[in-house]
Amino acid sequence: YTILSKVHSDRNVYPSAGVLFVHVLEREYFKGEFPPYPKPGEISNDPITFNTNLMGYPDRPGWLRYIQRTPYSDGVLYGSPTVENVGKPTIIEITAYNRRTFETARHNLIINIMSAEDFPLPYQAEFFIRNMNVEEMLASEVLGDFLGAVKNVWQPERLNAINITSALDRGGRVPLPINDMKEGVYVMVGADVPFSSCLREVENPQNQLRCSQEMEPVITCDKKFRTQFHIDWCKISLVDNTKQVSNFQEVIRGEGILPDGGEYKPPSDTLKSRDYYSDFLITLAVPSAIALVLFLILAYIMCCRREGVEKRNMQTPDIQLVHHSAIQKSTKELRDMSKNREIAWPLSTLPVFHPVTGEIVPPLHTDSYDNTSMPLMQTQQ
Repeated sequence: YTILSKVHSDRNVYPSAGVLFVHVLEREYFKGEFPPYPKPGEISNDPITFNTNLMGYPDRPGWLRYIQRTPYSDGVLYGSPTVENVGKPTIIEITAYNRRTFETARHNLIINIMSAEDFPLPYQAEFFIRNMNVEEMLASEVLGDFLGAVKNVWQPERLNAINITSALDRGGRVPLPINDMKEGVYVMVGADVPFSSCLREVENPQNQLRCSQEMEPVITCDKKFRTQFHIDWCKISLVDNTKQVSNFQEVIRGEGILPDGGEYKPPSDTLKSRDYYSDFLITLAVPSAIALVLFLILAYIMCCRREGVEKRNMQTPDIQLVHHSAIQKSTKELRDMSKNREIAWPLSTLPVFHPVTGEIVPPLHTDSYDNTSMPLMQTQQ
């Protein structure tokens, strides 16, 4: 870990390529550069946030990440330097913002990446820890405990933490705020000896079957981690760089490898112009001609071959015309008769009492009235 000094000059750090680099931005240091509270003796707890970027650029280098959960917690720069940046000083501008007074303080962090003698370590293992967040794992005591547990299981001569990545950066979802759930963190470590038998247990067919069924695999050395770290053994990744290098050198051509087609020849810059007039005529003229022919055929059928009423009557027998005319006359006569018939109004639509005197109004019909026409409501007595 590298803690910022209280000196206003630039700070130089010397991380090694391929080894985890962690730099803590402490709020306590920057509190001294901001004015205190108006009341003397009162403990200041201003919210402070940090902005980090490569000098002359709006963002940090690709290998360097930054995290700060709240304005009341320290910021952390972490990442794994690459071999391409060895010998090139990387200047990081650190700007602190006081969210109470809106004042700023700026410092420069000069990262001088050194080359490691035996980098990269040939055997690398990546663990997924479910009960940790990335800032919790970056703490020196927590990371030291994890490396100690891995060393007891692996028994290497050299063991280094290569990189730490949050599960959110790998496409994981933000956990629900239930039972203090963690987002999870990936920790990659490297060693100089082959993997132990305990780590190889993940590759057993029985454990692979349990992982495919979303069941916890049986690992004998899990109890050495379980007290503090909950490792998802189904997501462990074991990489042997020694075998990958040998396989890469021996390339055997066979199925799936395309033959060498020679050098790519791009098209000429001077392309000939093409006349699309004939294509335009074919696209519009042919459908238009077909539509015109169909229109003429339909017009001939609808207009020129139409049969009138006179031609229809001439082809119809006389007796059929007489019957049709008699039916029409009878229907018209019945309709006229139904319009002129008189039907007495039902008593339910007439007043029962006289509107002025209040006397009972006698029924309009006598006893000799046809009983088949029953009123809807009898006269009230």
